[in-house]
Amino acid sequence: MLCGTFQLEFPFSRGFSRRLARYQLYMLRKLGLVSFWQPSCGGDPLAAKRLTPIADKDLKGLKYFKILSPLLDRLHQDATARDRAGNRRLFYDQYACLILLYFFNPIIKSLRGIQQATTLDKVQRLVGGNRVSRGSLSEASQVFDPELLHAIIGELVAQAIPLAHGKEAEALRGLTAVDGSLLSALPKMAWALWKDEQHRAVKMHLHFDVLKGIPTHVSVTTGNGSEREQLRASMKPGGFYAFDRGYRDWAFFQEIAATGASFVGRVQDNTVIHAAKERPVTAAAQAAGVLRDVEIKQTGNVRHKNNLQHPLRIVVVDTGKTLLNGQPDLLILCTNRLDLPAEMVALAYKFRWTIELFFRWFKCILGCRHLLANGPDGVSIQIYLAIIASLLISIWTGRKPSVRTLEMLQFYLSGWATLDELTTHLNQIKPVTN
Repeated sequence: MLCGTFQLEFPFSRGFSRRLARYQLYMLRKLGLVSFWQPSCGGDPLAAKRLTPIADKDLKGLKYFKILSPLLDRLHQDATARDRAGNRRLFYDQYACLILLYFFNPIIKSLRGIQQATTLDKVQRLVGGNRVSRGSLSEASQVFDPELLHAIIGELVAQAIPLAHGKEAEALRGLTAVDGSLLSALPKMAWALWKDEQHRAVKMHLHFDVLKGIPTHVSVTTGNGSEREQLRASMKPGGFYAFDRGYRDWAFFQEIAATGASFVGRVQDNTVIHAAKERPVTAAAQAAGVLRDVEIKQTGNVRHKNNLQHPLRIVVVDTGKTLLNGQPDLLILCTNRLDLPAEMVALAYKFRWTIELFFRWFKCILGCRHLLANGPDGVSIQIYLAIIASLLISIWTGRKPSVRTLEMLQFYLSGWATLDELTTHLNQIKPVTN
């Protein structure tokens, strides 16, 4: 049987519109040339895929969503001054609530889905408004100020409590992993500069509290945005940062030390250093893979040397892996924490990987690979609200966000799971200890 595998070959068909292709298929059927084709074997292959309508029954538990209102009320007046006619029907707090609903409800998968949800009585009662058009949603992403969401993020960060405890957690208190991650953008988003006209992207620059398991700060730039510049702008005295080789710059390291902050970062394997003092490698450090611990006073060769005003330290760690050339895979770590045991320096950099896990959660599980807006403000609003959604999950559950916890929370917020069932799930999660 040829159903589902039959293909029509026309030298002129490539590039023709879908409507013309449908007409060609109609004429072939009329002439009896494809009378054997059966719709029951998969339907019209040229027909557009229909979206599953969203019904009230799919949004059962929105009463639990009302606890977000106190957080979002402060946004209501934004962009109202420009509305001299007084005919605005979609306000910032309502728009933010709809985007959060998109993250927390698996039924809603796109901007069209959000618009369809606003036709439902339950959603209208939740956001305090009427049906919203897609045009209004698109306009909202261009007029509202994304920076107002930073205050909400800060309040939620202050409510979170550390998930890790013990001697190691005390030694690494305040450790913040810092990194950037790209989100693919459409070619028509000309502002999102990256590789070329066909490859656009935005970059999310994130600070992630390792011990609390939460994001604490986020900024959005084009794909070409400098990660060092973003850290320089957001760095705080007393902060403790962990980052990868992308931040490596000896002058930048000196800037961090000068501000009263500290860091652990990886540098290139061929870095030239001049030792000022060899430090003993303790048994605990050896057990952690530390091969060398040395204070340095200068970097670079004789012709291009850099004298250091603030003392730095190099810790060489064996990962236990082997490179393709047969050599051991070593981590060359630099820090200005002269007081921190070498094994804690190695552990601090190991914990940097938690931000990579969060990026995976953010894109693949929370669903932020799909951008709902094309403008810079709209993209920033979506990313900031996604950070707020992640913080809410951590605060509500007392755990790091995971795919199973998000699913269970979605079931609860949709009315499909009871509070007892959600609590049972959370109690089964092994707590984080050090």
